[in-house]
Parts: sequence; C-alpha cells; structure tokens
Amino acid sequence: MKTVCLIGRPNTGKSSLFNRLIGENRSIIMDMPGITRDRIYGICTYKNKKFSVIDTGGLELGNDNFREDILIQATFAIDEADLILFIVDGKTELNQSDYMIRDLLKKSQKEVIVVVNKMDNLKRMDEIYRFYELGFSEVLGISVAHKIGIEELLLTITKDIPENLSDQKEKNCRFCLIGRPNVGKSSLVNAILNEERAIVSDIAGTTRDATDTKFTYHGKDYIMVDTAGMRKKGRIYESVEKYSLLRSLKAIEESDVCVLVIDALEGITLHDKHIAGLAIDAGKALVLCVNKWDTIKNPETELKKWQELIKYEFQFVTYTPVVFLSALTKKRIHLLMPEILKVYENHGREIQTSLINNVIKDAVELHQPPSYKGKRLKIFFVNQEDVRPPKFVFYVNDKGLVHFSYERYLENKLRSNFDFIGTPIVIKFKNRNEK
Repeated sequence: MKTVCLIGRPNTGKSSLFNRLIGENRSIIMDMPGITRDRIYGICTYKNKKFSVIDTGGLELGNDNFREDILIQATFAIDEADLILFIVDGKTELNQSDYMIRDLLKKSQKEVIVVVNKMDNLKRMDEIYRFYELGFSEVLGISVAHKIGIEELLLTITKDIPENLSDQKEKNCRFCLIGRPNVGKSSLVNAILNEERAIVSDIAGTTRDATDTKFTYHGKDYIMVDTAGMRKKGRIYESVEKYSLLRSLKAIEESDVCVLVIDALEGITLHDKHIAGLAIDAGKALVLCVNKWDTIKNPETELKKWQELIKYEFQFVTYTPVVFLSALTKKRIHLLMPEILKVYENHGREIQTSLINNVIKDAVELHQPPSYKGKRLKIFFVNQEDVRPPKFVFYVNDKGLVHFSYERYLENKLRSNFDFIGTPIVIKFKNRNEK
C-alpha cells in the first residue's frame, strides 16, 4: 500500500488534513498521545483506491536545531513514505523552520508535494506562487476547514494507485504474529518454517522490526510476518521501541489474519486483551495461540481450565479459535496453520442475499425488536456489502430504534447460521430512504 506522510511545522493543519483524509468511518490504527508526539497511522479510501497516511508531530526549530527526538521521528516517517505532503501555512510567511524542513526533504530524494493550507478564498489562492520558492515542482492550495482543493489533492495522490478490483479470495493469505515481548513469536516462526530463520533469545525485545517471510504450505504460498513485542505505553523507553510498535501496528493493518501469541507460563494479561482489541478494531481475523504449552504440568487437566479462562477473559471475541502448542518442542504445531486458513476463508465469506434474509426473518419472528415510545424497529431487507471483514447492511424504518442488545442478537443469529469463526463481522443500519 502506498504510504503518504504529512510533514510540517506546528499549527499548519496537518492533523486536520489527516482527519479529513481518513474520514469519520476510517480505521485509525494508532492514536497514542505522548509517543513520538502523537504520531498516527490511518487508511484513506478514495474511489476504490487505498493508501496509508501518517500524521507526524510539528517540526520546529529550537536552539538553532530541531529537538533530537522529533527529528528522529520525522526521519523515520520520511523513510517509510512513498510520497510526502509538506504542509505549510498559507496565512503566514515562510520561516526558518519551513526552510529547514525543505532541506531535510530535499536530502530524502522522495517525491514531495507542497500543500499550502488555509487558502480560504480566491485572493489567497492568487498568492500561491510565492511557495514555489521552496524549490518543489508541485504546489497545491487547499483549505481543510472549507473543504477547498481536497478533491484535487486526492486525485494527485492516487493517480498512480491501481483500483482495488482484484478478487481478494485469490491473493496469498498474509498473517502476522502479534503479542507482548518474549512470548515466543520468533520461536513460532522458526517452528512453522522448520528452520532457524529468526533470531531467538530469552531477552525481551530481540525482534525490533516486522519481518516478512514467504513460505509454501501444502503447495500454496503464504506470507508470515513476525512483529516486535508490543509493550504498554508507559513501558516504551527507547526510541527504537516506539518505531517497533508503529511497524507492528502497520503489520496488523496489512495482514488478513492476526495470531495473538500468549505465554502459558505468565497467563493472560490485560495487555494481551488490548492487543487483541487492536486486531479486531482493524477488522482482522484472529486466532489465539497459547505458546509454551510444554511447560504446563498435567496439560489435559489444564486444557479445560484454560479454555474456560479464555472464554471469560476474551468475552469480546468469543468467536475466535484457540490453539495450544509449544514452539520449542513443536508439539501441536500442526494445529495452527489449519486454524489460520479456516479463519482466513471465513474472513472473506460471502452469503447469498436470499439466505441472509431468510435467517433474519426467522430471527425477527422468534424475537421481536423491543418497542420504544410506541414505535418498533422494522427490518425490510438485508444484504452483504463487503468482505474482509464481512459487512452487512440492514435497511430499516428508523435506525434510531436499534438497541445494542438487539444488534448483538442479530449478530449471534448470523454467526449461528453461517461459519464466521475467527472473523469480526460488521453490521450497519440504514433507513430505507437513506442513500
């Protein structure tokens, strides 16, 4: 996926433009204040084309130089980007910080578009020529607040991006291993590949980057991604670990299936559940993998206890399969890939419209929606709008009458009638006359 990075000094409108690009319904991958100055990853979809967007903290001079941590952050973002949007303020004159940023971008030799924000009227648009002195060939005037020039900017960004028209079910499955540091992700990579491909150590944090590995399983090609362990916000000290976390989050977004690795010795932690939530929020299929099962005494007895514990601790993903294995001894390792492939298939599952409507009709007859102030929800029609994850649209008389408990009831009916094990499903309600 093409990556677009927003760079500029403070208060030029970078974050406002970011929010405009990703839109209200776009999935924000990361928003963690205090880490690398509120760096945020998001996905923009425009006319059946997708690209990744990075918002960065404002770069400003201090003591004749940028603050070291901000400069490291900017350098990392520039290195990740295919295209850089250099955001400047159309209401003010260019200053020393702008020229320092220009020099930084020139050295990168990346494609740069100067985006002049706050060009709120035609008089200001006439002054856009003065920003060519920054030395970049492409300069666009916009106003995020007034939605001026956004369409032209999006057309420029996406001109070389092919439309996402390929059949998603035909592409190679890409899955990533996620989890806390030192739970055995790299050992699991080696066990799946049956070779020493990743550096394995009992020192937490050995893996610093998300690494892709192509391999063949039963005659088909797959891509496996090993990610750095995700620490809690308060435990991220080294700057390199901040970037490892960002890359892990990006790996989640670019994968079809996430395998959450849990340490059988340490048990389930709150952070394990938080990481699972990141995968679900990104709309990814999920498999829970309890590693280091060789360290458990009386595994048959403990298996039942663990199954009950997982059911209790992961109540928000009760549809997720669980695999108990040992990456070190490779015991039960053969159980993992079939589960990954099963949830991958379910993630892209399409259901006939007639079957969906029959199931929902029976569900409504069995349990009528609750009434509110004399009104009752009526469901006229249901269709599946998308896959990965499966998305269903319910056309109703008044979507304001939908109670969260009834929405959960409808989701459970869909799950009990169709195989959606391992994948989140999205339900949207629209009024019948709504476009």
